[in-house]
Amino acid sequence: MIPACPLASLPRGEAFRLEADPPIAVFHTEDGEILAIDDTCTHQDASLADGWLEGCEIECPLHASRFDLRTGRVDAPPAKRPVRTHQVVVEDDVIYVVPSDEEPNLPPGVTLKGQA
Repeated sequence: MIPACPLASLPRGEAFRLEADPPIAVFHTEDGEILAIDDTCTHQDASLADGWLEGCEIECPLHASRFDLRTGRVDAPPAKRPVRTHQVVVEDDVIYVVPSDEEPNLPPGVTLKGQA
């Protein structure tokens, strides 16, 4: 588990970018859910934590692709591939992320630090 941030520092409707390889975006929805996905849009290198959160969907700030935070599924083009989802644990009022074992769907030209 990777500690992300204190629960109190992530208000509803906001996101936190966790520096990992690749970065992970942690979202606190208006309904109180804490969800985590890869932070990089699968279409082009853009931070999803900087996007627009509506319900359980995040809209990429670059070209408006939308991703379901629960499944990672892309709901609007131009992105065609899903983002990875990650398990979230809240323990002692701290948000932790359990990174997925799946390979990330990174956009063209973006590689993991260890694969550069």
